[in-house]
Amino acid sequence: MRPNIIFIMSDDHAARAISAYGGGLNNTPNLDRLVDEGMRLDRCYVTNSICTPSRAAILTGTYNHVNLVTTLDTHIDNRLPNVARHLQKSGYQTAIFGKWHLGEGKAHEPTGFDQWAVIPGQGVYYDPIFIDRDGPKVHPGYVTDITTDMSIDFIKARDRERPFFLMCHHKAPHRHFVCDHKHEDMFEEDLPLPDSFTDDYANRATAAKEAKMRVRSDMTYEDLGLVQPEGGSEVGALLFEHPNVHMRKVPELTEGESLTLIDVKTGENFTFTDPQKLAEFKYQRYMRRYLRTVQSIDDNVGRLLDYLDEEGLAENTVVIYTSDQGFFLGEHGWFDKRFMYEESLQMPFLVRYPDGIKPGGISGKIAMNVDFAPTFLDYAGVPVPSYMQGTSMRPVFEGRAGEEWQDVAYHRYWMHKDVIHNAFAHYGIRTERYKLIYWYNEPLGQIGATSGDDPPEWELFDCDADPFELHNRAGDPEYAEIFRDMLEKLDAKMAEIGDVPEHNGAACQDRT
Repeated sequence: MRPNIIFIMSDDHAARAISAYGGGLNNTPNLDRLVDEGMRLDRCYVTNSICTPSRAAILTGTYNHVNLVTTLDTHIDNRLPNVARHLQKSGYQTAIFGKWHLGEGKAHEPTGFDQWAVIPGQGVYYDPIFIDRDGPKVHPGYVTDITTDMSIDFIKARDRERPFFLMCHHKAPHRHFVCDHKHEDMFEEDLPLPDSFTDDYANRATAAKEAKMRVRSDMTYEDLGLVQPEGGSEVGALLFEHPNVHMRKVPELTEGESLTLIDVKTGENFTFTDPQKLAEFKYQRYMRRYLRTVQSIDDNVGRLLDYLDEEGLAENTVVIYTSDQGFFLGEHGWFDKRFMYEESLQMPFLVRYPDGIKPGGISGKIAMNVDFAPTFLDYAGVPVPSYMQGTSMRPVFEGRAGEEWQDVAYHRYWMHKDVIHNAFAHYGIRTERYKLIYWYNEPLGQIGATSGDDPPEWELFDCDADPFELHNRAGDPEYAEIFRDMLEKLDAKMAEIGDVPEHNGAACQDRT
């Protein structure tokens, strides 16, 4: 009997914010159930660490230079084949509920799904609009609960003679972080600062220093639940502005200044004269709001798992939990994602299938989000079409992935110097031990990318010896042979998937 498949995906959920990964930040007992009763992957990587391109790679099983969804401002052409279409054609009942973020309107709305209801754009946390075939409609309540309700209702109303494929896509914990009211008092104790929180970006590519993703200087009043003052630049730099949005960053302090901030909910005042104390305050506010938003994800995963148990569906249902990419939780002093550094590159990945996966497994095999669609098709008994570029992960789940298993993950970020985060364009590879990044620093005509004059740079990290990625070894003579080997692997991977390199022989000679 072909299994049901439930794919649960959140937005910007870092692996470190799942207790089964041992981060020590929070407790997620329902997500941990998936590991206790299934498997955890420790080297699952995103091919482009940003929402829209990652979702396109998952749906199509192709890299972004193939599906042409390269930035936040490029939307999917829904005439393209996708995994839901293949499953639907093979007899599966298909549905998607929650965040879509691949464009709206007839040219971009979901195809291949018997039922769908998706939030426009990023959506909102409370009383969200969902769009379905009948148009937009407001659904009262909290978005994570509503998305789960829709998912459970679909399973309840299914044709019990046929298997189903369900994509349950949560908005949370995407900024700006708004938790369920019942979680508002969680995480009152201070959390430890990450070891690299005060990173000075020495011995790294220019991109690290220039990114506008710093907790201490780039978070907004809304991010932190603080009253946003009216008026000019003295209350913080303008992050961006259009007719409906005016968001300001909470300013930094310089010596001799003071700053008073006001809590939106309680009206409590906080006054600072020490720049480092203010930075740490921002970190604690950020982390509390983020982790409280995660908690509803865990609650609702529990609701869905409990329903499967009650209905006797658990044994023959593949349940996967992941996020569309990783997220920085203060590492390197950052929030957000986009970069190929580990906290952004790593996707959490938990899977349970009692009929086919032994409980309590942990895998260090490399996997990527382009592998998800072939995996769904493999379990459904559907041939993987030749256009898909990923590989079924089923051998990893079943302990059959040997030495021949893929040993390289490829990442490419196209949205050079985006106007909000100023993240530089780059590509590279990750092996089990090393990481090679080429910052080509060009917009290449991509929508949403802007130009600049920063020269290309290489970075090479020894992820075993330097897990925080603080020491670039690209120009280190002791790593010259490793650099050459990684460059060969990068060239081979780009040739395999058909991506066009921006580096050349001359650029490879100058690696400092």
